[in-house]
Amino acid sequence: MRLLASKRRCQLWHQRLRRLSLVNKPYSSGAYIHLSRHYSTSHLPNHGHDPNIEATRNIGIIAHIDAGKTTTTERMLYYSGITRRIGDVDDGSTVTDFLPAERERGITIQSAAVTFHWPPFQEVKPAKSDAPRHLTPHTINLIDTPGHADFTFEVLRSLRILDGAVCILDGVAGVEAQTEKVWTQANHYNIPRIVFVNKLDRDGAAFNRTVKNIGSRLRGFPAVCHIPWWEGGKGRFTGVGDAINLCAMKWKEGGDGKTIQNFGLDELSKEDPGLREELMKARAALVEGLCEFDEQLLETWLECDDDTLVVPPQAIRDSLRRCIIDGSGRLIPVFAGASFRNIGVQPLLDAVDDLLPNPTERPSSEVSVGEKRGSLSDLLDGKLSLASSWAKHLSKKSSSATAMIAQIEACALAFKVVNDPRRGVLVYIRVYSGSLKRNAALWNTNLHVTERAQRLLQMQASDAVEISHISAGQIGVIAGLKHARTGDTLISYPGVNPKTGPPAPLNMLQLRPIDVPPPVFFAAIEPHSLSEEKNVAEILANLLREDPSLHVNTDEESGQMLLSGMGELHLEIARDRLVNDFKAKATMGTIEISYRESVLSATTPHRILFDRDIAGKKGKAGCEASIEPLENKTSASDYTVTRDGNSISINIPTSWFGEEDEGSSLPKDLPLATVREALINGAVAALARGPRRSFPLHACHVTLKFDPATDLFGSDTSPAALSSAARLSVQAALKAALNNNNIALMEPVMNVVISCDEGSLGAIVHDLSSARGGHVLSLESDSSEDSTSELPAIDPSRIYAPPDPFASSGGSDASGPGQARQVHATVPLKEMVGYLKHLRSLTGGRGTFIMSVDKFERLSGPREKAM
Repeated sequence: MRLLASKRRCQLWHQRLRRLSLVNKPYSSGAYIHLSRHYSTSHLPNHGHDPNIEATRNIGIIAHIDAGKTTTTERMLYYSGITRRIGDVDDGSTVTDFLPAERERGITIQSAAVTFHWPPFQEVKPAKSDAPRHLTPHTINLIDTPGHADFTFEVLRSLRILDGAVCILDGVAGVEAQTEKVWTQANHYNIPRIVFVNKLDRDGAAFNRTVKNIGSRLRGFPAVCHIPWWEGGKGRFTGVGDAINLCAMKWKEGGDGKTIQNFGLDELSKEDPGLREELMKARAALVEGLCEFDEQLLETWLECDDDTLVVPPQAIRDSLRRCIIDGSGRLIPVFAGASFRNIGVQPLLDAVDDLLPNPTERPSSEVSVGEKRGSLSDLLDGKLSLASSWAKHLSKKSSSATAMIAQIEACALAFKVVNDPRRGVLVYIRVYSGSLKRNAALWNTNLHVTERAQRLLQMQASDAVEISHISAGQIGVIAGLKHARTGDTLISYPGVNPKTGPPAPLNMLQLRPIDVPPPVFFAAIEPHSLSEEKNVAEILANLLREDPSLHVNTDEESGQMLLSGMGELHLEIARDRLVNDFKAKATMGTIEISYRESVLSATTPHRILFDRDIAGKKGKAGCEASIEPLENKTSASDYTVTRDGNSISINIPTSWFGEEDEGSSLPKDLPLATVREALINGAVAALARGPRRSFPLHACHVTLKFDPATDLFGSDTSPAALSSAARLSVQAALKAALNNNNIALMEPVMNVVISCDEGSLGAIVHDLSSARGGHVLSLESDSSEDSTSELPAIDPSRIYAPPDPFASSGGSDASGPGQARQVHATVPLKEMVGYLKHLRSLTGGRGTFIMSVDKFERLSGPREKAM
C-alpha cells in the first residue's frame, strides 16, 4: 500500500478493491470486496515520474442526452479514489458538471476532463506478462461530453483527440436519435468503442431489445460480454453475469457499490440455475460471434475441441481488443449495469483497461506542411518528402531537413479554451509527440505567434494540480496563453525566434484541425449604452474563443451585433454566461433565422476599373465578373475554389505564363498566387452581403476574368486594388440581377428526426405537414434499419441477447400505442423555433427530436410574404 502524508499529518491509504480468486475455478473474474472506505479525495498521479504511455487511456463518454454519462463518470471517480462521496446530477453536486448553468438545468453543457487511475495505485507484486491488463494500474484521461444536439461541437472537438470511447445507452429507450449522431461522428474519426447499457434497474428496461437495436441501428455486431442478473429471473436488477470470465457478480442493495459477491458456475447452480444456463449460452454466443471476425480465436477454439467453456478468458479479451482497435465499429462489445444503483461500473473500468487502445496503438495524427500532407510519424521519421518546401530555405545553410525536424521538442493540438474565474484562460491540449515542458516557448502555427507555457496543469474538472511537463499521448492544460484557440497547433522548438518561429516550412506545420459546424440560429445583442459597446465586444470575443461554434457579426445597416449558434438552448446558455458569468450590461433580442439570397439565372459580364487611393497610395486595377446559379455552372476555368457554399472561378489568359515558371510575366511583387487570393477575397466580400435583403449569397458560381493586358497597371496594381476591383465588379453583377428580378430568398431547411410513441404519431405528422410546411420522408419503428453507417445492417436473428423478463409474449414487433416510432422529415428552420415545447404538449412530455442543417431552399410566395 502506498502511504502518503498530508499537510495535517493524516495518513491516507489508497487501496484497491481486493480481488478474491474462486476456489477450484480456473476462469475467475476478480471479485470486488470492500476492505476500507478511507479513500482520498486527492488521489493524483505521482508527478515525479513519467506516466507509462502503454498504461494510458484517453477515453470519452458519449451518448444521447439523459442516458447517464455524468452519473457513470461520478461512480468512476468514486471507485478510483478521486472523490470521497458520490455526487448526484439532481442535487448539482457532480464533479464534471461544475458550471452554474449545468447544475441548474441538470445537463452537461461543456465537456469536462478528469484524470484518475484504475485500478488505484497500491504496492503489489508486478503482474505476470500474461495477466489481464486490468490488474495493472492505468492512467485514464476521461472526458465527459454533452448529449444535447445543440452542443454537438463539444463532442466533435473531444472525439478529435480521444483514443477510445464508452457509448452509454438507456436500457429503457435503447438506441436514440442523438446516439446515432455521436456514433457516426466517432466512425468519422475511427474511434474504438465499447457500449454500456445503463438504467437496467428502471421499469421497462429491455436489454434484449437494446442489443438488437445496436445491431440494426448502429450496424455493428454486438458481442454481449455481460448479461443482466434479475433476482429470481423476474425480480429486481441485482448484478451481472460475466460471459468472458464465466462468473456472476452481485451488488448489495442500497450500498455504495464497493461490496460485490462473486459466484462461479458451481455456486450459480445453487444460487440461480437459470442464470447459469443463460451464462453458458452467452459464452458460446460470444466465442462463436468473435470467431467470425478473428481467425486467431478460431484456432484457439479448435484447440479446445470446440468447447467454448474451455477457451481462456484472456484469449477472448485479446480477440475483442483486436476486433475493435481499428475503430470501424464492425464489432461492438456490450456491457450491462445501472450506474445510479452503483452496479456494473467497476467491470466497465476493467473493460476500458483491457479493450481500449493506448495512444501508441492508434494511427499517427494527420499533418500538413504547406501543401504536403501525411502522418506526423512519417514527418518525424523523415519519410514525408518535403524536398520542394526545403529547397529555398536550405540553400544558404548546411543543416539538413532531417536535423531540423529532429529538433522539434513537442507537437500539441489545442482542443478547448476555457475562461476560469480563478486561473484565467486555460487551454486544453493533447500532446502528439515529444514532451511539453513548463516555461517552453510555443510557436502557434495557425496565428504565427510565440507564447510561453508558464504553468502546466492536470485537470480534475474544476480543480487542477500543477505538473512539470506533459508527455506524448497525455492530455493536459496550459494556463495563461493569450492567443491560442481551438484547433491551433503548438510547437516547442529550441532557440526559436519569437517573431518568425521555427525555420520554414516547419513554421507552417499543422495537425488535422477541428471542423466547426455552421450556425443555424442567431439573436441580436443590444448593449445598454454606447459606452458599454466596447466592453460587450471584448466579452463576446472571449466567449467565441471558448466556443468556436458561436459566431458574431455586425449588421451594416442596423449596426446590431448578431450572435449565431447551433440552436435555441445553445443561445440561451450563451446569453446566461454573457450576463451572469461575464457581467455584460446587454440584452439579447429574439432568435432570428439566417436566410440566404441566390441568383436565379446567369448575369452578363460586368467590368469595373478601380482607380482610387488606398491608405495614401495610388491603387488601380480592373476585373470582370459574371454570376450564375451553381447548379447551372457551365464556364470552364483554370482555378476554382469553394467558399461558404459558393464557387469562385478565376480566368487569367494562359499566354501570360511560361511553360516552366508559372506567372513569369507578372510583376515579381505580384505573383500568381497573390493575384488569385486577392481576387477571391474581393469576391467573398461581395458575396457576404446580398443586394435584396443584405443576406449572404448561397449556391452561386462567380466567374472572375483578369486580363493583365487591360487590367494590370504596373506598380499601381496592388493586392488591395485587385480585391476592391473584384468586389465592385461582383456587386455590379448582383445589382444588375436584382434589377432584373433575378435574386431569390432562400431559407434553411432542417433534417428532423422526431422520436415519439405510436399514439402521438398521427398528431405529429399532421402538425408537420399542414401547419409547419414540412415534408415527412419516412415513418419508422424504433427497430427499423435506418443508419448513416457504411456497414451493412445486421440480421437481428443472428444476434444473441438474453430474453427480457418483462417482455410481452406478442414479440417486439407488435404495434400499439406505446411502441416507439420515429418520424424523419424536412422542415423549414423558422417553423422549428420553439418546437420542443409544442412537441412535448403533443406527446405528453415523452417526445424528443434532433435536427441538423439539410440545405437552403427557395422561399415560396406565401412564405416570402409572411416573412
